[in-house]
Amino acid sequence: MSTMRRGTWLAGIGGLCALRALPAHAAVGTVTHTDAEWRRLLSPQAYDVLRHEGTEPPFSSPLDEEKRAGTYFCAGCALPLYSSKTKFDSGTGWPSFWAPLPHAITTRSDTSLLMVRTAVQCARCAGHLGHVFDDGPPPTGLRYCMNGVALAFHPA
Repeated sequence: MSTMRRGTWLAGIGGLCALRALPAHAAVGTVTHTDAEWRRLLSPQAYDVLRHEGTEPPFSSPLDEEKRAGTYFCAGCALPLYSSKTKFDSGTGWPSFWAPLPHAITTRSDTSLLMVRTAVQCARCAGHLGHVFDDGPPPTGLRYCMNGVALAFHPA
């Protein structure tokens, strides 16, 4: 399964659209490793996404079709991130949620791809998970569009 790397030459270019500001949650401990340790701990695809902001191809993750009750964890540090109760089918090809668990994520501005997006990171290991958009369902109106390779699912 290949991943696409974000074009660094696009970084810093002004945006065409912006998402309303989202609160950054407090970090829950900290997990750090050297680059060599991350490479050893993660699959090549998870390493590219979590540590280098890659993106898995749409419709490539089995977690997009996962329907069981349970919890989605960070594949890098096992922090609980999302409940299956907030998962929905966005039709985008990536697992999508309308809300994270409390204190599970942080967000930051991402100005690649000629637009301003909001990148989502694990609050504990700072691994890149995906992006959040303002086109999701009620009650939040948000779509946390996550890379499945950055997640681990544990059924209830």
